[in-house]
Amino acid sequence: MPFGKYNGRLLCDLPIEYLEWFKRKGGFPKGKLGVQLDTVYEIKLNGLEEIIRNLKRVYR
Repeated sequence: MPFGKYNGRLLCDLPIEYLEWFKRKGGFPKGKLGVQLDTVYEIKLNGLEEIIRNLKRVYR
């Protein structure tokens, strides 16, 4: 995350509560970052976090 409370964290490590708050407060930013945040939000919302865990394991 390039700014805010979670500056420096991987987007996939952001808590779902923060993503929900962000979406309620006017939505995600435009551009690539907004698309990435929305993707992480959808993954977490639908309980598919195993995808993220598997990717992190492969790319470490």
